[in-house]
Amino acid sequence: MAHHSPLALMRSRKFLPFFLTQALGAFNDNVFKNALLLLLTFSAGSSLGMDINVLVNLAAGLFILPFFLISPMAGQIADKYEKSAIIRWVKLGEVIIMTLAAVALIYDAYAALLLLLLAMGTQSAFFGPVKYAIMPQHLNDRDLVGGNALVEMGTFLAILAGTILAGVLSPLSEASTWIAITVVLLAVAGYVASRGIPEAAASNPGLKIDWNPFTQLAEIWRQTRGNQAVFQSILAISWFWFLGASYLTQFPNFTKDVLSAGAGVVTLLLAVFSVGIAIGSMLCERLSHGRVELGIVPIGALGLTVFGADLYFASVALQLPLAQAAGPELLHTISSLWGVEGSGRLLVDLGFIGLSGGLFIVPLYALIQQRSAAERRAQVIAANNVLNALFMVVSAVFAIVCLSVLALSIPTYFLVLALINLLVSIYVFRQVPEFAFRFIIWILGHTIYRVRTVGLDNLPEDGPALLVCNHVSYADAVIIGGAIYRPVRFVMDRTIAGMPGMRWFFRMAKTIPICSERADAAVYQAAFAEIQACLEAGEVVCIFPEGRLTTDGEIAQFRKGVERIVATTPVPVVPMALQGLWGSVFSHAGGTALTKLPRRFWSKITLVLAAPESPEMATAERLQARVEALRGDLK
Repeated sequence: MAHHSPLALMRSRKFLPFFLTQALGAFNDNVFKNALLLLLTFSAGSSLGMDINVLVNLAAGLFILPFFLISPMAGQIADKYEKSAIIRWVKLGEVIIMTLAAVALIYDAYAALLLLLLAMGTQSAFFGPVKYAIMPQHLNDRDLVGGNALVEMGTFLAILAGTILAGVLSPLSEASTWIAITVVLLAVAGYVASRGIPEAAASNPGLKIDWNPFTQLAEIWRQTRGNQAVFQSILAISWFWFLGASYLTQFPNFTKDVLSAGAGVVTLLLAVFSVGIAIGSMLCERLSHGRVELGIVPIGALGLTVFGADLYFASVALQLPLAQAAGPELLHTISSLWGVEGSGRLLVDLGFIGLSGGLFIVPLYALIQQRSAAERRAQVIAANNVLNALFMVVSAVFAIVCLSVLALSIPTYFLVLALINLLVSIYVFRQVPEFAFRFIIWILGHTIYRVRTVGLDNLPEDGPALLVCNHVSYADAVIIGGAIYRPVRFVMDRTIAGMPGMRWFFRMAKTIPICSERADAAVYQAAFAEIQACLEAGEVVCIFPEGRLTTDGEIAQFRKGVERIVATTPVPVVPMALQGLWGSVFSHAGGTALTKLPRRFWSKITLVLAAPESPEMATAERLQARVEALRGDLK
């Protein structure tokens, strides 16, 4: 499971054709959609006899409508049938739609173009669930975050490129012809790329399709609510699309009314925001070392609030310099805006909002893919797409209320969004403490300690496993939890789990408190019952068989509880050893733990994992000998 750069995926047949297919699709969507909006704004209003604002909003509504009506059915189809074939049929549909659109463009058939925009939205709604559902079948867990990072990067850069190209083509004298040629060529290129996607077997071939989108959505929603991590991740992703739609929609008016600038600056803001998301997506993969690291999500959430709030202050501070630098008739260009004091701060804020968004969204998509049941993964993603679309519609209504009814300025509206993001983040993290727990682990693992793992391949990729490890410090669970890519339930002495000031943390980590049977038989029995339930549910459980922290750095005798566990629930037992932790402020070296000042930071710690022991051979004595051999002389 060696970690490698996600760019290596671009050389893989399992990923490259898929990546090109989705990127070309996003590119074509935005060329067609934005070019049509520009044509409607400057040409079609009079010919159709409709108000321009009504036409533009009608076009936007037609594109998004299929996500509500088609997504539930699309999710079922993606689970029932082989996925690469579905993608090829969807891309063939795009070729047909774009060919018809080319004819409509050449003959200025704007009514037909609106219907074809609806068809394009339908095609996109079919592609959404299968796009994310196929990735876990072609990528292992160690490549899943990298794959999602590349997909999000490609999507937002394609959106940017499509928007820019639409703006370039629309003013041309033969704009309709050029747009027609472009969308057909892109559709054909996407279909050709899809031919290289390897097969991905049907996840649930026996599924009976419910053609009623409302009953199907209600059913999958009911099932998804049973998995809080997945459910809250869907809500968080939808909130991100609320934020993204809010920013992107306001860029033109923000540029005109606040920055006193022209269309070129709108493109600049869009580019900074999109490139920020692309960088954040790729940075996420590097910070998570190729695994689904939920601890990065709070970092992204904090960045969305901090830089979103500073965007307000930067905008306010920029008002006077902008007014002094421009005459009453002059609109700022990119070059003139760049010379205004404070403009750099505004662009940095916007770039870091995008970057924070990339850090926020990539682990959430990977989590949904990883933790959704395979037989209904595409349906869960379809439900996510429906909610995303709903949140984007709500964002438009919310903007109208804030900017028109309440008469807030656009910078103030951005501040409101940043503050609401803080409240939404607190709600999500309270509902799923795993996010905050992983965040604390990630921070500790990148400040106090430098943790290296050896033998991580020995951990089973799925299914139940029991981990046994030497007990050196109060930080053991944090270090192990941060080093291992699967969620771990820790069995912990109840006096440690109930420590003042730490009780909240261990409760958030869902530790299993235990004590001797003589001390409290009820707690003792309840602990073993919960361990059994966790293992039967396919989880990873970690115990410290010594039963207490070492007081001299040596490994104490392992107790027999491990034998009782595997006798009741036979599972693989993975011996582990922590090296280099003795002497930490969290250990008893030199005095009672947590009573000394730290003497070192960013210490080198190693976690070594051995090959699993069969439950029949997993005696306390044998496991102790294996852990002692793993640790060696490195306390």
